[in-house]
Amino acid sequence: MAYHPRAYLSRRRNLRTGLATRTKILNVLEEKPCTAKEASQKIGKNYSSVLRQLHSLRAEGVVDRSGQKPPYVWLTTGIGQQRLNDIVTN
Repeated sequence: MAYHPRAYLSRRRNLRTGLATRTKILNVLEEKPCTAKEASQKIGKNYSSVLRQLHSLRAEGVVDRSGQKPPYVWLTTGIGQQRLNDIVTN
């Protein structure tokens, strides 16, 4: 399986299951920002797993959430892609 380039985290171990889940989440969020519940339904993973991965991605600056209170809408940021481009050009 090809993993999404922004699914790799620098602060955590990148196990296959986490990478696969983060890849699916990022693919969903790139199509359209959505809540954690909507993302979990689209990728077929339980809500708590998706939320845990979203928080990990947020800690790395790859995703962010909008809204004043739950349910938050999650969306991708440009930081992860910028970091990847910096690595490739150096």
